[in-house]
Amino acid sequence: MAKVAAWVKQLRHRELVLVGAAIYWCEGGKAKPWRPNDCRVKFINSDPVLVLLFLRFVEALGVAPAALRFRVSIHESADEEAAVRWWADLVGVPAEKFQRSSLKRHRPETRRQNVGGDYRGCLTVYVLRSSRLYWKIEGIMKGMNDGVAAPGR
Repeated sequence: MAKVAAWVKQLRHRELVLVGAAIYWCEGGKAKPWRPNDCRVKFINSDPVLVLLFLRFVEALGVAPAALRFRVSIHESADEEAAVRWWADLVGVPAEKFQRSSLKRHRPETRRQNVGGDYRGCLTVYVLRSSRLYWKIEGIMKGMNDGVAAPGR
């Protein structure tokens, strides 16, 4: 793993933008036929590596840190305060700046595997006034799709 990580080295701006758009398209909110005007950039994930990569991506596209909002989504049976502190430390934002957490109802009949002291829920990153950024991301994805030959060619 270390050898392959060393091979990656430093992502160039273009690579960061392409990778960032792809992870957003996999894990971010998108407009739907029943919500065609919901074009706000909202990214949610439990993987700290993906969250940090997404933050580098929006920074590369000129998003100021002041335009970001954060919210933890976590099961109500977990340590919500510790999770907020952990995510706040990771992204370098004071925990007091986080929006109120979104608590998921505990269902005892469900056998969740994500439990224990290292369960930190998911972090949602909202980008304020982001419809233009959303359309840019959609355009990047269209460009990447258009640039790939059909299978078998």
